[in-house]
Parts: sequence; C-alpha cells; structure tokens
Amino acid sequence: MIINYKDTLKMIGILIVSFCAVFVCTLFLNYNLDLAGIKEEIVSPVSQALYDAQVMTGKVTSSVSGGCLLLTTVVLLCFYVGHYIDIHQKELGILKALGYSRTRIACEFWTFGCSVLVGTGLAYFCAHLLMPKFYEGQNQEGFLPEMDVCFHPVLCLLLTVLPALFFSLLAVFYSYLKLNASPLSLLRGKELKKIVKAGKETDQPFLQELKKSSVRQRKSLIFFITFAVFCFSSMMQMSFSMKELSSRMIAVMMIAIGIVLACVTFFIASTSVIRANAKTITMMKVFGYQSTDCAGAVLGGYRPWAYLGFALGSVYQYLLLKIMVNIVFADIEIVPEYHFDFPNMFLTLFCFIVLYEGVMFFYAKKMEQMDLKEIMLE
Repeated sequence: MIINYKDTLKMIGILIVSFCAVFVCTLFLNYNLDLAGIKEEIVSPVSQALYDAQVMTGKVTSSVSGGCLLLTTVVLLCFYVGHYIDIHQKELGILKALGYSRTRIACEFWTFGCSVLVGTGLAYFCAHLLMPKFYEGQNQEGFLPEMDVCFHPVLCLLLTVLPALFFSLLAVFYSYLKLNASPLSLLRGKELKKIVKAGKETDQPFLQELKKSSVRQRKSLIFFITFAVFCFSSMMQMSFSMKELSSRMIAVMMIAIGIVLACVTFFIASTSVIRANAKTITMMKVFGYQSTDCAGAVLGGYRPWAYLGFALGSVYQYLLLKIMVNIVFADIEIVPEYHFDFPNMFLTLFCFIVLYEGVMFFYAKKMEQMDLKEIMLE
C-alpha cells in the first residue's frame, strides 16, 4: 500500500465538506420525494401554491448548495492528491524505478474516496435523525397535510455510494496525470517550477516581494481562502435574513454549515501555506524578523482575496433570497418583501474581521514556536 491510515486522516476536510453537501441535499430531496406522495391530497389554492414553492425550494437549495460543495470537494481532492505526490516523490520514484507502472501506482489512490464515503454515509444518517423536526418546520403554517418520513433506497445510493465511486475514480485519474514524470525526476524531488521569470527582476522590499511570491506559488489556496470567507459571509447573512422566510432550524443549520466550512477550508489553506514556507519563516526569524512580520509576509497576501470572498458572499445571498421571494414564493401572500439587510451585513463583517484577524494572530504565535533545527533537518 502506498497510502496508509495516517494519510487518510489528513483528508478530514473532504469528509466535512461532503458531509455538509449530502446533509443538506438529503433533507430537501427526501422531503420533496415525500411531498410527491401527498400531492393528490392538496385541494386548496393556497396549499397548492405552498406545495409548488416547497418543491422549488428543495430543488434550488439542493442544486445550489450541492453544486457549490461538489466543486469544493473536487478542488480539495485534487489539492490533497497533488500535495501527497509532492511530498512523497522519492517513494513514488523508487516504485517506478522498480518497475511499477504509472497506472498501477495511480490505482492505489482510490482510497482517497473513502473519506467521501464516510462523510456522505454520516450525513445521510444524521439527516434522517433530524427529518421529523425538519418536516415539522417546513410546514409550520399548517397548510400542507401531515406526512411520514420515508426511506428512499435510490436516494441513498445517489447521495452516498455514487459520490464515493466518483471521487475514487477522480483521485485515480488525477494522480495518473500528476505521475507523468520519469523515475529520476521523482527521485530528485522536482520542485523545479520557475518562480521568477527571466528578465523580470524587481526592487520591491523583501517583505512585499515575499508576500506576492507566496500567493503566486500557492495559487490553489486562493480558492480556499476566498471560498472559506464566501461561506461564512453568505451563510451568516442568509440565516439572519431568513428569520421571517423560513424556520429557525434552517437558519441555525445554515449558520453551523457556514462556520464549519469556513473554519475547515481556512485551516487547510493556512496550514498549507505555513508548511510550504517553514524554512523561509525560520530563516527570517534568524535574521531578526518578528513573528508578526513573518505572518504578514506569508499570509498577508491572501487578505484581499478574503475580503473579495466576503463581498461575493454578500451579493450571492442577496440574489439567492431575492430569487426565492420573487419567483419561488411569488404566489404566497404571507411571504414578506425582501430587501438587502445592511445592519446584518455590518454585523457579519465585524464578526469576520474579529475571526480572521484572530486566526492571523494565532498563526503568528504559532510561528514563534517553530524550531529552527527541526525545520532545517527536514
């Protein structure tokens, strides 16, 4: 085996993101399937309008949330596979030198899909535990007939087994592409990418140039930083704004999912950046730079992307709720008019600044504890 138990533990981010995606989709899609069973019992125009709105809400929520989190899981998986190959180049080079084919080595990466299976399985189970309360909250006005929670085997297959198979195949395919290198280049350890192009020398101060180069060398982490803040911004503002549009349970669920996704993706990005720049940070400390200078140079370049993520999240939640109110719930008179909530935006922005700068402070303190001898011997 190339990939051991400890390696799979590092993919906790994929497990959490897949859990959130399947948890939301299971609730709404299972509810829609059970709604279809009581369609014949609906007679009043108000109940019919509410029925249509609930069905459309389930479709929109599942497609938007599921699609967004699916994209995130794909990026996370490719990041983990690429990172694993980068730090195990010598071991993989030895295997290729011993005669193992690229296909045979790549097939071992199917285990990366196991984290998806665990996440989707837990999500499906937890969603069914919450469904009775969820059904009650969805019909809080009492316009729809009571209905029981039913188990749908096809939905279970689509949301648990098939995603795991898809991501296992994706891990094998992506690792096959990444392993397109000779055994000698892998044994040498190929961090051979050109960092500065010829003829483009700069006279910028060292810290400023280091900040820019950290972002250039880890462009994939821009997505994680931006997406983390996007989740926090959109989910927090949406949950505050939905207190009159939906049940309290959904609002709490959205806050929890937003915070969890933000913390997980931001943690992955920050630790990856610091790990990649560990030697640079320790050398800066040797030459007298403070930990705050190191944190600013290594992580500061991602700050503009974080605020961009906050802005995108604000716009996204406004457009989504506006569409829900004006299109999905257009025929229901009890739904109030929705306007952009500036007080909630500023409150969320304040919480974001406190959280983001608190994380920056935490990593600055963590850099103080980095041991020079241990880092240089790696």
